[in-house]
Amino acid sequence: MEAKSRKTVIITGGTTGIGKATAIKFAENNYNVVITSRDAKKETVVKNEFKAKGLEVDFQVLDVRNEGQVEALIKETVAKYGKLDVMVNNSGISLGNAVLAETESDDLKQMLDTNVMGVYYGMKYAIKEMLKTNGGSIVNLASIAGLNGLYATAQYNATKHAVVGLTKGAAIDYAQQGIRINAVAPGAIKTDILQNAIDAGTYDVSGIEAIHPMNRLGRPEDIANGIFFLASDENKFITGAILSIDGGYNAK
Repeated sequence: MEAKSRKTVIITGGTTGIGKATAIKFAENNYNVVITSRDAKKETVVKNEFKAKGLEVDFQVLDVRNEGQVEALIKETVAKYGKLDVMVNNSGISLGNAVLAETESDDLKQMLDTNVMGVYYGMKYAIKEMLKTNGGSIVNLASIAGLNGLYATAQYNATKHAVVGLTKGAAIDYAQQGIRINAVAPGAIKTDILQNAIDAGTYDVSGIEAIHPMNRLGRPEDIANGIFFLASDENKFITGAILSIDGGYNAK
């Protein structure tokens, strides 16, 4: 099938963890998939991983903190593929777990730049293009930390609460213009980053598992399935939703 006859998705931070699982999910469903990373060195490895699965992916270098880069990437994607159907704002960071008075102010600034401004830029320029083609779907990465207060993570909590606010506010802004805007709120997910922290002794795996009523960690694929569900045209009456994928955490 010609590239311009397929739907197109951009997934920021799509080379590892949830982002990569989401890219695989969309590629398996015949989307043109554009993934981004700040690290250009990841391109060959990631493309080979997709090729080994019989899938294709378009890799682009992007720093989501740079508004001009985000705008240019989205415009270039539309020029190449004809339109943008889905934007997944996945890039995010978590720094300096500590009680608030012991945190570093610069950690919050860095998280705001990536977790909030990066999502804002992605939404802003995706919406501008989607308005030209009468609609589209945006899915943002929130967190259980965007719906709750968690110990020693007040800074991260603040950024993910902001993502929830951006999602709900913009969903109302564009509810009658064919653009649906939703978010997923994952619990603890077994990504390479989390596994490295466990291996380093930063976290105890049994302790993290125990915060979920299911008493286990989630998988990146669990979140990817939720993102695809929200983005799908089969769910055109869903907007402004924050989908908890957390092993029952928010049912407590």
